[in-house]
Amino acid sequence: MRSMSSVKTGAIPATGAGGRATAGLALLALGVVYGDIGTSPLYAAKETFDPRHGIPLTPGNILGGVSAIFWSLMVVVSLKYVTLVVRAGNRGEGGVMALLALASSAVRERPRMARGVLALGLTGAALFYGDAVLTPAISVLSAVEGLAVGTSAFEPYVVPIALGVLAALFAIQRHGTGTVGLVFGPVCALWFGSLGAAGVWNVAQAPSILAALDPTHALRFATGHGFASFVVLGSVLLAVTGAEALYADLGHFGKRAIRIAWFGVAMPGLVLNYFGQGALLLVRPEAISNPFYLAYPSWALYPMVALATAATVIASQATISGAYSITRQAIQLGFLPRLTIRHTSARTMGQIYVPAVNWVLLAVVAAAVVGFGSSSRLASAYGVAVMGTMAVTTALTFVVVRWRWRLPLGLALGATGFFLAFDLAFLAAALHKIAEGGWFPLALGAVMLELMTTWRQGRARLLAHLRDASVPLDAFLRSLLASPPPRVAGAAVFLTSAPDATPHALLHSLKHYKVLHEQNVFLTVVFHDVPWIDGAQRVRCEALAPGCWRVAAHYGFMERPDIAHALEVCSPHGLRLDPQEVSYFLSREKIVSATPARATWRGRLYAAMARNAASASDFFNVPANRVVELGARVAI
Repeated sequence: MRSMSSVKTGAIPATGAGGRATAGLALLALGVVYGDIGTSPLYAAKETFDPRHGIPLTPGNILGGVSAIFWSLMVVVSLKYVTLVVRAGNRGEGGVMALLALASSAVRERPRMARGVLALGLTGAALFYGDAVLTPAISVLSAVEGLAVGTSAFEPYVVPIALGVLAALFAIQRHGTGTVGLVFGPVCALWFGSLGAAGVWNVAQAPSILAALDPTHALRFATGHGFASFVVLGSVLLAVTGAEALYADLGHFGKRAIRIAWFGVAMPGLVLNYFGQGALLLVRPEAISNPFYLAYPSWALYPMVALATAATVIASQATISGAYSITRQAIQLGFLPRLTIRHTSARTMGQIYVPAVNWVLLAVVAAAVVGFGSSSRLASAYGVAVMGTMAVTTALTFVVVRWRWRLPLGLALGATGFFLAFDLAFLAAALHKIAEGGWFPLALGAVMLELMTTWRQGRARLLAHLRDASVPLDAFLRSLLASPPPRVAGAAVFLTSAPDATPHALLHSLKHYKVLHEQNVFLTVVFHDVPWIDGAQRVRCEALAPGCWRVAAHYGFMERPDIAHALEVCSPHGLRLDPQEVSYFLSREKIVSATPARATWRGRLYAAMARNAASASDFFNVPANRVVELGARVAI
């Protein structure tokens, strides 16, 4: 109902100190964390060496392209994300919204900088939705395109098959992913093993490709072809797409498991495969039509198409789950209206399903697949969203390093400036492809940014209006109890976003029923910019008058609000309620313009978002059979 700065939080228990537990987490991380970047070999090398860039496919350029991919993986993934960024956890949680909350708290005493950090973080979160659309589209489409490598007869069916796979993937989301998740790790282990095996086999045919380990080849490739070198960087960056998942899934697996999975399995498989594709092109330049699938023996083509499709479904699943997670964080931090959130697992808190997000994503993903029609055309759009989010992450990490960790300015600049230079170079190259499809994720990001800022500003104006138009609660209770109305048995809980103001629901209840309950609780839900709140800090109770209490229930942005449970833990504070005797009174404001003829489009947008917000009773887990909802027209 409202958000505020952090309070003391409880420690997150370790998942397991033993080597067996860490190994199990590392195996699971292969699917959830590395599924996206693990499918990049399907299209990254093919796009890097695309003849349309104007760089001839000579042995020197092949060495340079493979070297550029290799060193991008080393710098962006191994050094930036695996070494630095995963250290910037928000009480163990990662992701751009968690990082935004952490950075915002670090500069809270600097209002101008705090506004800049907020704008930057919201931009990164908005661009993430572009990534969430393009990852399933390009991954599944590039995998299914392998069918056309075997025979051109499959070409007309590539897009319909991809749409069928995607429709099935989104359709099963409502059932949860717990069972499917059990096979994520083993399937991805097999995938990375097949990547490495193909790489070793092809490198053995042309071992001279190992010269690409020399970074001077990458430097010459990136600078020696004029403007074409700049353009091709927009394709090289495809090799690091999915690296943001390293940070986003920090809370699920921890730094140790993420690092073991990367250095032990994912990185070797990826590096060997890229070197193998380069070796193949040294021997057979005509294999540029699809160097990934042609790197395998002909008998392995269709098994690899099946395995690649499974791997891309896993990569897509991770991104879809990430979209659910970031949406929940945005709702609870006050950037989006309430949406229906279903928890698909009684044991795992992080497994959620957001129906509205699911079906909107499917519609936009399907539109992208049909509209772009091929993975090559989608690749032009993909890099903008990915590098935009990565650049925002680096910039926010600088804020944390400098003002949260309080490192010297020179050291903070050195720790993040080098990575930001890489991000901005890649982003500039990706922006060059705006006309070829880069506009698509930017348009999606702009829409999401507008929705988030409109809701944030509209909600702030609404709360300010309610505070100004309401009678102070303390004064109202003194006046009311001086000549009290008849009191009835039971308890009334009034949910309110302004704890010092008299709730509209109480005024309407007195107007219509002309009675007051024996016990009256004015309850405010407070969301914090930390993921979890310690149980001892869950509620704060204050006695206002005989039979009247003010209660604040505190939650982190990763927690599910549960009002019924929060009231139960009020007993030690002196507030004891019988759950069967409690009625919950909610206000549902209908937003109207004070001057309809002059209502702005943003005002109309906010009113539409408010009308379509999910029921507060569902969102806050209030017993549906004990809810009384009273409407009120609010003119702002």
